[in-house]
Order: sequence, then C-alpha cells, then structure tokens
Amino acid sequence: MLNSKLLNIAFLSTSPPRECGIATFTQDLINAIDANGVVDTNVIAVNNSKHRDYSSKVIYEINQNNQKDYKELAQKLNLSNIDLLVIEHEYGIYGGDNGEYILDLLNNIDIPVITTLHTILTEPNDKQKLIIKTLADKSVKIITMAKNTSKLLQTIYGVSPYKIEVIHHGVPVKLVPTRQSLKKQFGYEDKQLISTFGLLSPGKGIEYAIEAISKISTVNNNILYLILGRTHPDQKNEFYREKLEALVIKYHIEKNVKFINKYLTKNEIIQYLQMSDIYMTPYLSKDQAVSGTLAYAVGYGRAIISTPYLYAKEMLSEERGLLAEFKNSDSLFKCLKYILQNPEQKIRMEKNTIKLGKTMYWNIVAKHYTDVFLKAIMLHQEIGVV
Repeated sequence: MLNSKLLNIAFLSTSPPRECGIATFTQDLINAIDANGVVDTNVIAVNNSKHRDYSSKVIYEINQNNQKDYKELAQKLNLSNIDLLVIEHEYGIYGGDNGEYILDLLNNIDIPVITTLHTILTEPNDKQKLIIKTLADKSVKIITMAKNTSKLLQTIYGVSPYKIEVIHHGVPVKLVPTRQSLKKQFGYEDKQLISTFGLLSPGKGIEYAIEAISKISTVNNNILYLILGRTHPDQKNEFYREKLEALVIKYHIEKNVKFINKYLTKNEIIQYLQMSDIYMTPYLSKDQAVSGTLAYAVGYGRAIISTPYLYAKEMLSEERGLLAEFKNSDSLFKCLKYILQNPEQKIRMEKNTIKLGKTMYWNIVAKHYTDVFLKAIMLHQEIGVV
C-alpha cells in the first residue's frame, strides 16, 4: 500500500525556456497533473550547454552531451526522495550515438522508471533497437500516444503488451471566439485560411505544401496559407526558411502565403487554429509517433490534411481528415480542392474530429498519467522492476 504522503514524480525532459516540443509537452502535462493535487512533480532539465533560467520546478540539470552526467544523475536519484522517474524519450535530446548516453542512467538507477516514447522507428538500426529495448526492460511501463505504435513496440522491439499504456497527447481547454469573429479581428474575414504551425525544419515538408498552394490558388484565389513558427533552434541558419520564401516568389503566390516568424504562445496557437479552415501537416517522416501540432488541431475540431505518418494515420481515421502521399504536392492539392469544394464534408470532418478531441483534454490525460504512475510505483514495491 502507498502511504498518505504525496508521491514525488520527476520528469527527465527538456524544459522551457528551451524552445522544444518535448519541453512544451512536459510543461503542459505537469501543469495538468499539479492541478489534480495527487502527486508532487519536479523536472530534471536536459540542457545543451546553454545557460537557461529555469523555473523552480527544475531540481537538477544534465548536459545532454556529457556522458558522466547520466550516471551521476542515477546516483543522485537513488539517494533522493523521488519515488518515480518519467523519461520523455525523443531522438536528438540525449547525447551519444542515437542517444545512447541514456543507457548510463538506466543501468545505474534503482528507483522505478516509466518511459514515454515520442518517436518509434519502423526500421531501427541495431543501436536504436537496443536503446528502446533497454528502455522497455528497465521501465515499469512504456507510454505511447497511439494504438498503432503499440503494435510496433510489440512486433519490432519485443515489448510485452502488459507494459504498454496508450495515452493521448493532451490538448488545452480554452474558450475562444468563433472562427469568423477571429478572422475579422485579424483582418482575414475574406480569406479561407490554411495553416501549419511549429518550429521550422526540413523534415516538415512545407515546400510541398507551398507547391500545392500554388496550384489551389489558381482555382480559389482567396486562399491564405499561414506558416506559423520560427526556425527550430537546432538549425544553424535560416537556409530552410529562405528556401521556402524563394519558392513563394517563384510561384508568384506572395498574396497567398504568409510567414509568421515567431515562437507562438499557447494562446496564439489556439487562436490561429480556431480561425483556420484547414490544418495541414505535410511531414516527411513516416515514423512520427506523435505530433503535438496535429493533436491540437484535433482538439479544436479542424478539418485536417496530412501525410500518412504513424500518428496521423490513426488520428485521421474514421473520416476525421484526409491523407496525402509523402512528398507529393499534387496529392496535397487534390485534398485541399476536395475539402474546399465540399463544405458539407468539411463540416462532417470537423464534427468527427472534435468528438475525438474532447477525449484529449489535458485534465483527462493527466488523470490517466497519474493513475499509471500510482500503479507503477505499487507494482515496483511489490515485485521490483519487471
């Protein structure tokens, strides 16, 4: 039995003010868990050598590229009052070959661990498979955000189905004005808005979306494509943004494409989503196990067009959107044309999407996480690491 004190949960993750989707996800999850008042939460910030002024939630920092930090962290946690460590795993935020430094932590930690996987590769190399299998072996539970990735964990990585929990990516609940009133407020009342948001990097496939916009604008010239977000901080220059801007000029669609080059606040994201007629994610990687931006679009009931990466295939099933082929602007164009020319189908998509979206609100998701945490600690106390 667990005693009456609040359990202390630590999250190993990037953390704001570092601009990173994993940092935002972890902060939102912690805020929602804290609102329930069932457990205490802290953060161990994964840093990339830059000095940052973290919040009081951050109790430790590690340098992601310093291998000894991982073993030292395990030793600190073993002597601490932390009851459970939650590892937010994504490629690129842990050091070593494919993030192998995380193994130094796993092989030296004694407290129970849960791992949330943000990417699950369908064709991993030997090192990538070893890391995920070790994470699974050392974790009481593995959390993924879609049912189809649960199957991959079992078939490719040999993870027991009893270890896997599927929990939706959370979405904030916020009352916002109607689409038309927001369009009027922002000066877009005569536009059909298509949007993509997030930190810009070559894997986002925005060049194919721009090509599709150049085609749809000849059919429907009141289209405006909003590309929202600044360049990903891991990009060393603005080459990708400049390439996209050059494409807009090449296709003479300056009136149909607008770049909003800033790191958006949560309120701004929600406002732009709410006024969007179509949300589009033309991503290039088929292995993307989750997309926070797509989760938000589902949560706010948008009609969505996406390439068929893992998360999108599941989220857009049951007539919640359209899937276009990877790296294919003609396919994106046909999807855009269909939705714009079939308003009744668009309304149906939006209704189907918001029905799912209402199950993804952070308060619901946080309760699910908290239940898993409590069960994991009890299981660890009874039988040790599985």
